Formats: sequence, C-alpha cells, structure tokens
Amino acid sequence: MEPIQSNATPTPRRKVLVVEDEHFISELYVRALTRAGYEVVTEVDGQKGLELAKTDQFDIILLDLMIPTITGIEVLRHLRGPGSPPLKAKIVITTNLEQRDEIRADIESQADAYLVKAEITPRELVEFLNTIK
Repeated sequence: MEPIQSNATPTPRRKVLVVEDEHFISELYVRALTRAGYEVVTEVDGQKGLELAKTDQFDIILLDLMIPTITGIEVLRHLRGPGSPPLKAKIVITTNLEQRDEIRADIESQADAYLVKAEITPRELVEFLNTIK
C-alpha cells in the first residue's frame, strides 16, 4: 500500500514573543502555547524584549507592563507610537496591575488586546490567541 500524498501545505507555526519577568507565569504560558502548536520565545527584560519585537518575526507579542529596564508601556509606545515602523505582530498586554481608566484606555488604544493575568487561565489564553488573526 502506497502512502497517501497530500498537496496541502502545512500551516506554519505562529510565533509568540512572551515578555514576562515572572518565571512561574512565563513557564505556564510557554507550556500551554507550545502544547497548542505555537513557537514561543521568552524574554524577561523590557529593552531586550523591545529589540526582539523590532525584528518583526513574531505574530503575537504578550507584553507584561511591569518588567525590568523599561516598562511594557514604554515598549508599547516604541512599537506603536507615532513614527514607529509597521509591525505585523498583534500586541496583547498582560498585567495584574489595576489601571486608572484613562491610562487603561490609552494602553488599549495602542495594543490589540488587554488581559488581566489573574482572570485568565493558560487554556483560556490559548483559546483567546487562537482567535487573533
């Protein structure tokens, strides 16, 4: 019996950059996303995360707000502020910080999504990312 040949091209794995300094949370995300078929790169440092994001090789960036060297808000402004080069990645802010309404509105106007880490399980995160096109 001959193997069945398929002309369908395999779907490329989506690449996710996780900029998160909490090791436990980062590991949860990596495990869940890898299991779901994503290719995952992690970074704990804001400046290094920004440099990785600027390479434009990621489909999704999970960006914590409170990270070392420069904050997630500063990273977001570098990536989406006036004069920033276009980036193919969707940027999802992840935080446990309670933001004032006007600050949250400003962040949400530049990011593609805003998630509170304490309110979402790794499985729900995967389900949410699967909906992002």
